[in-house]
Amino acid sequence: MTTPGWLGTLWLTRFSGPAGERVLYRHIGARRPLRILELGLGRLRRAERLLRHAVATAAGQTVAYVGVDRFESRQAEDGPGVSLKEAHRRLSGVARVQLVPGNVDTNLSRLCNHLGAFDLVVVSADNPARQLERAWFFVQRLTSPETVVFAESDGGGGRTTWAPLSRGQLADLAARSLQRRAG
Repeated sequence: MTTPGWLGTLWLTRFSGPAGERVLYRHIGARRPLRILELGLGRLRRAERLLRHAVATAAGQTVAYVGVDRFESRQAEDGPGVSLKEAHRRLSGVARVQLVPGNVDTNLSRLCNHLGAFDLVVVSADNPARQLERAWFFVQRLTSPETVVFAESDGGGGRTTWAPLSRGQLADLAARSLQRRAG
């Protein structure tokens, strides 16, 4: 259930599609995160690849993964996705997996004190913007100075890009989240 050797890693980091996700796989190879949080799983293909690659680079250490998604409660505008049962079936044998169904803002507000800090946070653009705006405060609380947060954005032409957020960018998003709550 791991990425097959150096050839598989080369394919994943240099030739796999969609091309925008390659930066995530390169990051995993370079930093070897053991605790991963993913907000918005979509069709699960990225999550499977992330986990397999993380396990392959973990040198025998346990990889813990938390995935938050709306699963069965997805709306038409959320795009396609998988059921919670299907996600459990496909991910459970790969790493230590915890899947949390529901909105990212509600779940993170409820769970952030119990989850601890993550090494890698992956935030999909598939999350409803309003929920994501409210969630940034809690995302910040789930990070440490070593955590890298990747956010997906529209790259135009139907393509998406992934870029790491600086500590300052994350702090700004969290502060705006707090300001919106205060009204």
